[in-house]
Amino acid sequence: MKARAYFHSENISFRPLKEEHIPLVYKLHSLPEVAQFNTIGIPESEAKTAKILVQKIDEYDKTDMGWVLYDKEEEFIGEAGITLSAERFKKGEISYSLLPNQWNKGLGTELAKRLLEYCFNSLNLHRVEAGVAADNLASIRVLEKAGMLCEGRHQKILPLQQGWTDNFSYAILAENHTKAGI
Repeated sequence: MKARAYFHSENISFRPLKEEHIPLVYKLHSLPEVAQFNTIGIPESEAKTAKILVQKIDEYDKTDMGWVLYDKEEEFIGEAGITLSAERFKKGEISYSLLPNQWNKGLGTELAKRLLEYCFNSLNLHRVEAGVAADNLASIRVLEKAGMLCEGRHQKILPLQQGWTDNFSYAILAENHTKAGI
């Protein structure tokens, strides 16, 4: 059983997702700029958001870990998560969303690097992956700055608001993360 982890980076506090955070996450994903690349069903309704997030909260110790993100002023700025594979694969997938007023400040890269550090140093994973819509150039830059490599493109795999969209698969191995000193 994994403890619900609280951790920090230089500018971000990662706090375990709880039911009280559901309205914040719903509002975040209801913003058109954020919803543009959303694949998990938010913002259809707050009730559906609650159902999705409660499952994530309940599965925290098994396969899903979710955090809400706060800045140094204790203001909510976004959410992040790690989804784990079967234990024998030692693999996880990271995800994140920030409020638009937090974009272009380096926080996306900071949070992705901190998630990777947590994956490799605390969870002892072998491999970490991330998927990103082919048109999500800002998130592509974040993943690349965090040291992840593009391993391929999947055609029309993401059901986004604008229709089926291509997805890039990114990944990094523990040995490459350590070598890069990221």
